[in-house]
Amino acid sequence: MTDADCFRSPSVDPSGVPFTELTPARLRTERTSIKWTRFPENVLPLFVAEMDFALAPEIREALIARVTASDTGYLDGPGPLAPAFADYAAHAWGWEIPLSRVFLATDVATGVVESLRVEGELRRRAAAAGGASPSGRIVVPTPVYPGFFEMLEELPYEIVEVPLVEHGAADAHARPAHESPELRLDLSAIEREFVAGADAFLLCNPHNPHGLVHREEELAELARLAAAHDVFVVSDEIHAPLTHSGEIFVPFAPLAAAAGALSVTATSASKGWNLAGAKCSVIVAADARAEEALQLLPPETVTRASILGLHAGVAAFTSGRDWLARTIAQVEANQALLAELVAEQLPGVRLTPGRAGYLAWLDFRETGIGADPYVRILGDARVALNNGAFFGAGGAGHVRLNLACAPDTIREAIARIATLFPTTEASA
Repeated sequence: MTDADCFRSPSVDPSGVPFTELTPARLRTERTSIKWTRFPENVLPLFVAEMDFALAPEIREALIARVTASDTGYLDGPGPLAPAFADYAAHAWGWEIPLSRVFLATDVATGVVESLRVEGELRRRAAAAGGASPSGRIVVPTPVYPGFFEMLEELPYEIVEVPLVEHGAADAHARPAHESPELRLDLSAIEREFVAGADAFLLCNPHNPHGLVHREEELAELARLAAAHDVFVVSDEIHAPLTHSGEIFVPFAPLAAAAGALSVTATSASKGWNLAGAKCSVIVAADARAEEALQLLPPETVTRASILGLHAGVAAFTSGRDWLARTIAQVEANQALLAELVAEQLPGVRLTPGRAGYLAWLDFRETGIGADPYVRILGDARVALNNGAFFGAGGAGHVRLNLACAPDTIREAIARIATLFPTTEASA
């Protein structure tokens, strides 16, 4: 039993709020985010990556203190967020970060887009000075968070999708029937695209939607390839604080710096501590060269960030670590519950066991309920999930389900989805 297991109770959330007070019916009357307003009342919302859990008390107190002080103005830099994040990164992952390499951004999407915009401009300047012209191609491993495709619409990049590949297929007999094969980065295919002249690579670390924690040797090889072929790597590490017990998260930046690869990391407290609406993130330069490039970020990258989000992030990284441990323990318990329910009630469905985050990836391709399970589940079972078809190559026939909720919410969702499957009696 881990320390986090000791925190978890079957009846309360990580803040100590009874799950009976976190039912979808009640939350719909209290919260106003898209999770609770996008679909009708009879739809169970398990799609967008927001937690149902109550906010960590330490963060709530920090926000109240700032509002009480009328401290709601503009920002001009990361201020106390830089040392707070650096201390957390050193404690959690052994990543030592000079404070000058921490930059502020509105959110992780902004960090990704503006970093790529800066690097693209540097490449165009180099070409104008007689260097090689940029190809305008960015490599993205898929299936992946659909927001990647949306944010890249702002930039003049051609997206090259490289699907993840199955790992350990020879051990299929040892896996439970309801589990999907483990997936990994296809480094050979990535290398081919780098050789062909890609300018950039967008890494999802840990990988959303699978909850995949990339191994150090794979990331080190990615860094080596990026350095060898002058590929700029942006690593989205927003789910890293939610790495499950027994797993080891490896930040990409130290490996990039060691290999001589140009790289930045975009991350925030928003997923780990449920602060998406607080609008504050950091961009971290892997080395001095990346730090120099980030000096060219437009001022709006900083001024559009929220001062409330900054102080919420400081509280999360410094005082919210016990709350995070309880959250991870609850998510692990919910994932185990989901695996049991899928095995018992959803024949043919396969689940990818997540090793980070609170999102579950479910494969419905062998169930016979239709080519688009998302539409069928929403229309007939009244459960809103994420459509795997929007996650890029390899995503069709899958759905993504949010596990950061009361266990009974998961039970209700699976019971509803199970009605789409023929009963034993009807099949006989």
